[in-house]
Amino acid sequence: MIISSATDFREAARRKLPPFLFHYLDGGAGAEETLRANVSDLQGIKLRQRVLRGSEDLDLSTEWFGQSYGLPIALAPVGLAGMYARRGEVQAARAASKRNIPFIQSTVSVCPLSEVAAQIPNPIWFQLYVLKDREFMRDVMRRARELGATTLVFTVDMPVPGARYRDAHSGMSGPNGPARRVLQAMTHPRWALDVGLLGRPHDLGNISAYRGHATGLADYIGWLGNNFDPAIAWNDLQWIRDEWKGKLVIKGILDPGDALDALAFGADGIVVSNHGGRQLDGALSTAQALPAIAKAVQGKMTIFADGGVRTGTDVFRMLALGADGVLLGRAFIYALAVAGQAGVEKLLAIMEKDIRTNMVLTGVKSIREVGPEVLAM
Repeated sequence: MIISSATDFREAARRKLPPFLFHYLDGGAGAEETLRANVSDLQGIKLRQRVLRGSEDLDLSTEWFGQSYGLPIALAPVGLAGMYARRGEVQAARAASKRNIPFIQSTVSVCPLSEVAAQIPNPIWFQLYVLKDREFMRDVMRRARELGATTLVFTVDMPVPGARYRDAHSGMSGPNGPARRVLQAMTHPRWALDVGLLGRPHDLGNISAYRGHATGLADYIGWLGNNFDPAIAWNDLQWIRDEWKGKLVIKGILDPGDALDALAFGADGIVVSNHGGRQLDGALSTAQALPAIAKAVQGKMTIFADGGVRTGTDVFRMLALGADGVLLGRAFIYALAVAGQAGVEKLLAIMEKDIRTNMVLTGVKSIREVGPEVLAM
C-alpha cells in the first residue's frame, strides 16, 4: 500500500505482522477505553490558526539535559521491538541517530544493550522497570553505564501487568499460544523470513545477559508477572537515585501530586504517561492529565509525554499542552514493522513536515515558542 501519512503505517503493519504481534502492540487494558481516549482526546485539541506571521525560518531543535536534539521527539521504550523487524532495536536506534533524537531501549528488548550501543554514535537512553530482583536492576544499570548510557528512564506505572485481553485472543498468551504463534508465522511469510528466521536469537537480551542463559518469548509473559513488585514505594527507590549518576526520568506520571513527589525524589524529568492505555483502563488520557502536571512542575524539571501520538500534529499538540518533548511508541513500531530503519526514518520525515506546517499556520518560529498560546481556548 502507499504510505503518505504517519497513520498509514498502522494498516500496513497489520497486514504484514502475525496477529499475536500486531495485537500485542495495538491493544490496551480492559475494554481499551483509555487507549481510545488517548487518541481521541489528543485529536480533539484545537489549535489557534494565525496568518501573516512571517514564519519562514523555522527552528525544530530542542535541548534536554544540556544536549541539543534535532526534533522534539524521542523513540519510547517498547518491549520486544526486535520481534517487529530483524534486530529491530538496532534498526530503530540507527534511525533515531540519523535524525539526532534519543532512542530509549527497553529492559525487555530482544537486542541486548551492548548490541545496540555498538551500532550508534549517540549515547543511548535506557528504560528500567521496578522489579523484585534488585540484583538484576543493579547489574543492568551497571552495564548501561559502562556502555555510555546517559539517561535512565525509570518506569513506575507497572507494579502489576494490566489486564490485556487481546493477548489471549490473539495467541500472545494462553495455553495454546506457542502453537498458534507458529501457525500465524507460517501464514505471514515476509515476517517469518525477515524476523522469524533471519532475526534470531529471539530472546530478552538484557535479561539473558544477566541470567547467563536464553530467556525466550515463551518465558516472557511469565517473567513479567513474576518480577513486577506491587509493594514498591518511593522510599524503596532511593538507592536507585543514589546509584545512578546520570539523568533520571520517571515514566508513568498522571497526577500532579506524583509529579511533585518525583521532583522531591530528585528526578530530572518525568514522562506523563498511562503506559499507552495498557495498565489502568479508565485512567485519564495523557492529553487530559498533562496541563495540570505542567502547571505544577514546569520549569522545575523536563516534562515528556506519550500516549495517542500518531502524527506530527499530535506532537505539536502535546508541546502546546505543556510537554518539553514527546515520546513515540506504537507509531514508530508500526513503521519499523513495515520497513525497518527506512520506515522509521520515513515516519520521522512525515512528522517533521507536519510540525513545520503547524508552526507556520500558528505563527511560531521555534519549538521553544510552542505553548498554550497556540491553543484555541
